[in-house]
Amino acid sequence: MTININKFQKDLKIKFKNKSLLIMAFTHKSANQKNNNEKLEFLGDRVIGLVLSKKLFDLYPKENEGVLDKKFASLVNRKICCDIGWSIGLHDYIIIGNRRKKIDRNDEKIISDCCEALIGAIFIDQGFNYVNDFILRIWKKNIDKSVITILDSKTKLQEHSLKRYKKLPLYRLISSEGPRHYPVYKISVSIIGSKKFVGEGNSKQQAEQDGAAKLLKYKNIN
Repeated sequence: MTININKFQKDLKIKFKNKSLLIMAFTHKSANQKNNNEKLEFLGDRVIGLVLSKKLFDLYPKENEGVLDKKFASLVNRKICCDIGWSIGLHDYIIIGNRRKKIDRNDEKIISDCCEALIGAIFIDQGFNYVNDFILRIWKKNIDKSVITILDSKTKLQEHSLKRYKKLPLYRLISSEGPRHYPVYKISVSIIGSKKFVGEGNSKQQAEQDGAAKLLKYKNIN
């Protein structure tokens, strides 16, 4: 598969010194088992975490650690990374093994991983100051939304369950898959009188939040 990296660089107003890094960031392991974007993804995940946690630290000097942690989780989950990756057009450049397959919005993990790999590649090629500005630019809308403190789904479900049934929601770990640096947890959640809903996330906390949100939506609890 041939990709037009010059167009990508022009669209994002970035010029790589080492273009092979950019190509590697786009290369899914299905296309190349040895030279793919997994290590860049690992690095990019950490760089994004550092930049955004520092930004939140500066934005909310009076908030406690718990509030900052919730705001941070809302900025770095797979869905957000996928949305941002899609918004900058990554899906048109990802190199996968199945050449007939076209990347779409359902390929959340592939796009999210590529987004993190791109950040890792930019960090290596351009340095921290550049990647810091780049992350803050493409995450700006999401950072602006973090100003609104919303009661998280787990807390909302817990309050509902205790008020209605005097019992806490029941969470059970179903599975943990994926590489150690980027695991995917599946956790079921239920309350009295409801069926089980399965949440998914890169941490147990994220999976529980996802499951709680699905149950709240099903029960139409606002």
